[in-house]
Amino acid sequence: MLPAVPAALTAVRGGDSLAESRLRDTLSVSPQRNIRVNTRRAPSGDPARGERNADQAESHTGKNHRIARRLVEAQHNAAMLTTFNEVDMTAVMALRERRKEAFRQQHGVPLGIASFFVKAGIGALRAFPLLNAEIQGDEIVIKHYYDVGMAVGAEGGLVVPVLRNADRMSFAELERAIRDFAKRAADGTLTLEDLKGGTFTITNGGVFGSLMSTPILNPPQVGILGLHKIQDRAVALNGRVVIRPMMYLALSYDHRIVDGREAVQFLVKVKEYIEDPGNLLLDS
Repeated sequence: MLPAVPAALTAVRGGDSLAESRLRDTLSVSPQRNIRVNTRRAPSGDPARGERNADQAESHTGKNHRIARRLVEAQHNAAMLTTFNEVDMTAVMALRERRKEAFRQQHGVPLGIASFFVKAGIGALRAFPLLNAEIQGDEIVIKHYYDVGMAVGAEGGLVVPVLRNADRMSFAELERAIRDFAKRAADGTLTLEDLKGGTFTITNGGVFGSLMSTPILNPPQVGILGLHKIQDRAVALNGRVVIRPMMYLALSYDHRIVDGREAVQFLVKVKEYIEDPGNLLLDS
Protein backbone atom coordinates (compact mmCIF):
# COMPACT_ATOMS: atom_id res chain seq x y z
CA MET A 1 0.00 0.00 0.00
CA LEU A 2 1.29 3.44 -0.93
CA PRO A 3 1.72 6.01 1.86
CA ALA A 4 -0.80 8.82 2.04
CA VAL A 5 -0.11 11.78 -0.23
CA PRO A 6 -0.82 15.32 1.00
CA ALA A 7 -3.71 16.96 -0.78
CA ALA A 8 -1.52 19.91 -1.70
CA LEU A 9 0.55 17.60 -3.95
CA THR A 10 -2.46 16.09 -5.72
CA ALA A 11 -2.94 16.69 -9.43
CA VAL A 12 -5.28 14.18 -11.10
CA ARG A 13 -3.72 12.19 -13.95
CA GLY A 14 -5.57 9.12 -15.17
CA GLY A 15 -7.22 8.54 -11.80
CA ASP A 16 -3.99 8.81 -9.77
CA SER A 17 -2.45 11.85 -8.21
CA LEU A 18 0.80 13.07 -9.74
CA ALA A 19 2.62 12.41 -6.46
CA GLU A 20 1.17 8.88 -6.24
CA SER A 21 2.22 8.14 -9.80
CA ARG A 22 5.77 9.31 -9.18
CA LEU A 23 5.94 7.42 -5.92
CA ARG A 24 4.69 4.24 -7.60
CA ASP A 25 7.35 4.60 -10.31
CA THR A 26 10.03 5.07 -7.66
CA LEU A 27 8.98 2.13 -5.50
CA SER A 28 8.79 -0.18 -8.47
CA VAL A 29 12.57 0.03 -9.00
CA SER A 30 14.79 -1.92 -6.58
CA PRO A 31 18.20 -0.35 -5.86
CA GLN A 32 19.71 -3.84 -5.96
CA ARG A 33 18.65 -4.50 -9.59
CA ASN A 34 20.18 -3.20 -12.78
CA ILE A 35 18.10 -0.48 -14.40
CA ARG A 36 17.73 -1.03 -18.12
CA VAL A 37 18.01 1.95 -20.45
CA ASN A 38 14.51 3.13 -21.20
CA THR A 39 13.77 6.08 -23.46
CA ARG A 40 10.44 7.92 -23.14
CA ARG A 41 9.23 10.76 -25.33
CA ALA A 42 6.51 13.32 -24.74
CA PRO A 43 3.27 12.70 -26.61
CA SER A 44 3.22 14.42 -30.00
CA GLY A 45 0.60 16.86 -31.14
CA ASP A 46 0.25 18.69 -27.82
CA PRO A 47 0.96 22.38 -28.55
CA ALA A 48 0.63 23.25 -24.84
CA ARG A 49 3.58 20.99 -23.98
CA GLY A 50 5.63 21.45 -27.15
CA GLU A 51 8.47 19.24 -28.32
CA ARG A 52 10.74 17.81 -25.63
CA ASN A 53 13.93 15.79 -25.56
CA ALA A 54 13.81 12.14 -24.55
CA ASP A 55 14.31 10.95 -20.97
CA GLN A 56 16.97 8.30 -20.59
CA ALA A 57 17.59 6.04 -17.60
CA GLU A 58 21.03 4.42 -17.41
CA SER A 59 22.24 1.36 -15.53
CA HIS A 60 23.18 2.17 -11.91
CA THR A 61 25.86 -0.47 -11.52
CA GLY A 62 29.58 -0.85 -10.92
CA LYS A 63 31.57 1.94 -9.26
CA ASN A 64 28.67 4.41 -8.97
CA HIS A 65 26.50 1.81 -7.28
CA ARG A 66 29.23 0.94 -4.77
CA ILE A 67 29.82 4.60 -3.98
CA ALA A 68 26.11 5.21 -3.47
CA ARG A 69 25.83 2.17 -1.23
CA ARG A 70 28.73 3.34 0.96
CA LEU A 71 27.25 6.82 1.30
CA VAL A 72 23.92 5.39 2.40
CA GLU A 73 25.77 3.08 4.79
CA ALA A 74 27.53 6.07 6.36
CA GLN A 75 24.23 7.87 6.94
CA HIS A 76 22.52 4.78 8.38
CA ASN A 77 25.32 3.55 10.64
CA ALA A 78 27.00 6.73 11.93
CA ALA A 79 25.65 9.51 14.15
CA MET A 80 26.87 12.06 11.64
CA LEU A 81 27.04 15.75 12.48
CA THR A 82 28.78 18.69 10.79
CA THR A 83 30.44 21.73 12.32
CA PHE A 84 31.61 24.81 10.42
CA ASN A 85 34.21 27.54 10.65
CA GLU A 86 35.86 30.00 8.30
CA VAL A 87 39.52 30.64 7.62
CA ASP A 88 41.39 33.69 6.35
CA MET A 89 43.55 32.47 3.45
CA THR A 90 45.69 35.63 3.29
CA ALA A 91 48.85 34.12 4.80
CA VAL A 92 48.81 30.94 2.70
CA MET A 93 48.09 32.82 -0.52
CA ALA A 94 50.85 35.35 0.20
CA LEU A 95 53.31 32.52 0.93
CA ARG A 96 52.37 30.75 -2.28
CA GLU A 97 52.79 33.97 -4.25
CA ARG A 98 56.26 34.56 -2.80
CA ARG A 99 57.48 31.00 -3.24
CA LYS A 100 55.62 29.65 -6.27
CA GLU A 101 58.37 30.18 -8.88
CA ALA A 102 61.19 28.96 -6.65
CA PHE A 103 59.09 25.97 -5.58
CA ARG A 104 58.27 25.04 -9.16
CA GLN A 105 61.88 25.37 -10.28
CA GLN A 106 63.16 23.30 -7.37
CA HIS A 107 60.52 20.58 -7.34
CA GLY A 108 58.98 20.67 -10.81
CA VAL A 109 55.43 21.01 -9.49
CA PRO A 110 53.25 24.03 -8.53
CA LEU A 111 52.59 24.81 -4.87
CA GLY A 112 48.84 24.45 -4.32
CA ILE A 113 46.68 24.84 -1.23
CA ALA A 114 45.86 21.14 -0.78
CA SER A 115 49.25 20.34 0.76
CA PHE A 116 48.74 23.05 3.39
CA PHE A 117 45.44 21.51 4.45
CA VAL A 118 46.91 18.01 4.55
CA LYS A 119 49.66 19.28 6.86
CA ALA A 120 47.16 21.28 8.95
CA GLY A 121 44.79 18.32 9.13
CA ILE A 122 47.52 15.99 10.37
CA GLY A 123 48.56 18.52 13.00
CA ALA A 124 44.95 18.71 14.20
CA LEU A 125 44.62 14.90 14.15
CA ARG A 126 47.64 14.63 16.42
CA ALA A 127 45.96 17.03 18.85
CA PHE A 128 42.56 15.24 18.61
CA PRO A 129 43.36 11.57 17.84
CA LEU A 130 39.76 10.30 18.07
CA LEU A 131 39.17 11.83 14.66
CA ASN A 132 41.82 9.43 13.34
CA ALA A 133 40.03 6.38 14.73
CA GLU A 134 37.35 3.89 13.76
CA ILE A 135 34.85 1.63 15.50
CA GLN A 136 35.52 -2.12 15.28
CA GLY A 137 32.80 -4.04 17.07
CA ASP A 138 32.78 -2.83 20.67
CA GLU A 139 36.20 -1.19 20.44
CA ILE A 140 37.47 2.21 19.38
CA VAL A 141 40.69 1.72 17.42
CA ILE A 142 42.89 4.84 17.33
CA LYS A 143 45.34 4.91 14.41
CA HIS A 144 48.84 6.21 15.09
CA TYR A 145 49.56 6.64 11.39
CA TYR A 146 48.05 9.11 8.96
CA ASP A 147 46.74 7.75 5.66
CA VAL A 148 44.82 10.72 4.30
CA GLY A 149 42.22 10.20 1.58
CA MET A 150 41.99 12.98 -1.01
CA ALA A 151 38.66 13.12 -2.83
CA VAL A 152 39.22 13.89 -6.52
CA GLY A 153 36.83 14.18 -9.42
CA ALA A 154 36.57 11.26 -11.85
CA GLU A 155 34.25 10.19 -14.65
CA GLY A 156 30.99 9.34 -12.92
CA GLY A 157 31.77 10.85 -9.51
CA LEU A 158 34.37 11.38 -6.81
CA VAL A 159 36.96 8.80 -5.84
CA VAL A 160 39.18 8.88 -2.76
CA PRO A 161 42.76 7.72 -3.34
CA VAL A 162 44.90 7.60 -0.20
CA LEU A 163 48.15 9.37 0.68
CA ARG A 164 49.97 6.69 2.68
CA ASN A 165 51.96 7.97 5.67
CA ALA A 166 51.11 11.52 4.69
CA ASP A 167 52.75 12.83 7.85
CA ARG A 168 56.13 11.78 6.46
CA MET A 169 55.66 13.55 3.13
CA SER A 170 57.07 16.96 2.24
CA PHE A 171 55.00 19.70 0.60
CA ALA A 172 56.50 18.77 -2.76
CA GLU A 173 55.76 15.06 -2.31
CA LEU A 174 52.18 15.85 -1.35
CA GLU A 175 51.66 18.11 -4.37
CA ARG A 176 53.11 15.49 -6.75
CA ALA A 177 50.97 12.73 -5.28
CA ILE A 178 47.74 14.77 -5.35
CA ARG A 179 48.30 15.82 -8.96
CA ASP A 180 49.12 12.25 -9.93
CA PHE A 181 45.89 11.08 -8.30
CA ALA A 182 43.89 13.71 -10.21
CA LYS A 183 45.50 12.72 -13.53
CA ARG A 184 44.94 9.00 -13.01
CA ALA A 185 41.38 9.58 -11.81
CA ALA A 186 40.69 11.45 -15.06
CA ASP A 187 42.12 8.73 -17.30
CA GLY A 188 40.73 5.84 -15.22
CA THR A 189 44.03 4.27 -14.18
CA LEU A 190 43.63 4.42 -10.38
CA THR A 191 43.98 0.97 -8.84
CA LEU A 192 42.10 -0.67 -6.01
CA GLU A 193 45.25 -0.38 -3.91
CA ASP A 194 45.18 3.41 -4.40
CA LEU A 195 41.67 3.53 -2.92
CA LYS A 196 42.00 1.06 -0.03
CA GLY A 197 42.15 2.12 3.61
CA GLY A 198 42.56 5.67 4.78
CA THR A 199 42.18 7.04 8.29
CA PHE A 200 40.76 10.50 7.46
CA THR A 201 39.51 12.23 4.31
CA ILE A 202 39.78 15.72 2.81
CA THR A 203 37.42 16.83 0.05
CA ASN A 204 37.48 20.13 -1.83
CA GLY A 205 34.13 21.19 -3.25
CA GLY A 206 35.64 24.59 -3.94
CA VAL A 207 37.12 23.35 -7.22
CA PHE A 208 33.50 23.06 -8.45
CA GLY A 209 32.49 26.44 -7.00
CA SER A 210 30.87 25.20 -3.78
CA LEU A 211 30.71 27.86 -1.08
CA MET A 212 29.55 25.51 1.71
CA SER A 213 28.57 21.86 2.06
CA THR A 214 28.12 19.02 4.55
CA PRO A 215 30.52 16.26 3.43
CA ILE A 216 29.48 12.65 4.03
CA LEU A 217 31.73 10.33 6.02
CA ASN A 218 33.80 7.74 4.21
CA PRO A 219 33.22 4.66 6.44
CA PRO A 220 34.74 3.31 8.59
CA GLN A 221 36.42 6.69 9.06
CA VAL A 222 34.89 9.04 11.62
CA GLY A 223 35.96 12.39 10.18
CA ILE A 224 36.04 14.24 6.85
CA LEU A 225 37.25 17.79 6.27
CA GLY A 226 35.46 19.81 3.58
CA LEU A 227 37.20 22.70 1.81
CA HIS A 228 35.33 25.24 -0.26
CA LYS A 229 35.62 28.16 -2.63
CA ILE A 230 37.95 31.03 -1.66
CA GLN A 231 35.95 34.24 -1.88
CA ASP A 232 36.77 37.85 -1.02
CA ARG A 233 34.54 38.96 1.85
CA ALA A 234 34.31 41.89 4.24
CA VAL A 235 35.51 40.93 7.72
CA ALA A 236 36.07 42.86 10.94
CA LEU A 237 39.76 43.05 11.89
CA ASN A 238 41.07 45.16 14.78
CA GLY A 239 38.00 47.34 14.72
CA ARG A 240 38.11 47.93 10.95
CA VAL A 241 36.27 46.37 8.01
CA VAL A 242 38.71 44.85 5.53
CA ILE A 243 38.42 42.61 2.47
CA ARG A 244 40.04 39.21 2.91
CA PRO A 245 40.11 35.95 0.90
CA MET A 246 37.95 33.69 3.07
CA MET A 247 37.06 30.01 2.92
CA TYR A 248 34.37 28.12 4.81
CA LEU A 249 35.53 24.86 6.38
CA ALA A 250 33.26 21.96 7.28
CA LEU A 251 34.00 18.95 9.45
CA SER A 252 31.60 16.03 9.42
CA TYR A 253 32.20 13.55 12.23
CA ASP A 254 30.76 10.48 13.90
CA HIS A 255 29.22 11.61 17.17
CA ARG A 256 29.35 8.06 18.52
CA ILE A 257 33.00 8.58 19.42
CA VAL A 258 33.78 12.25 18.69
CA ASP A 259 32.26 14.89 20.97
CA GLY A 260 31.12 18.24 19.65
CA ARG A 261 33.81 20.00 21.66
CA GLU A 262 36.57 17.93 20.05
CA ALA A 263 35.14 18.49 16.58
CA VAL A 264 34.97 22.25 17.05
CA GLN A 265 38.46 22.40 18.52
CA PHE A 266 39.81 20.28 15.67
CA LEU A 267 38.45 22.75 13.14
CA VAL A 268 39.81 25.70 15.13
CA LYS A 269 43.23 24.01 15.11
CA VAL A 270 43.12 23.65 11.32
CA LYS A 271 42.14 27.33 11.08
CA GLU A 272 45.08 28.36 13.29
CA TYR A 273 47.57 26.43 11.17
CA ILE A 274 46.29 27.92 7.92
CA GLU A 275 46.15 31.48 9.22
CA ASP A 276 49.70 31.16 10.58
CA PRO A 277 51.40 28.53 8.37
CA GLY A 278 54.72 28.97 10.15
CA ASN A 279 53.25 26.76 12.87
CA LEU A 280 53.14 23.90 10.36
CA LEU A 281 56.93 23.90 10.35
CA LEU A 282 57.27 24.28 14.10
CA ASP A 283 54.82 21.45 14.89
CA SER A 284 55.85 19.01 12.15
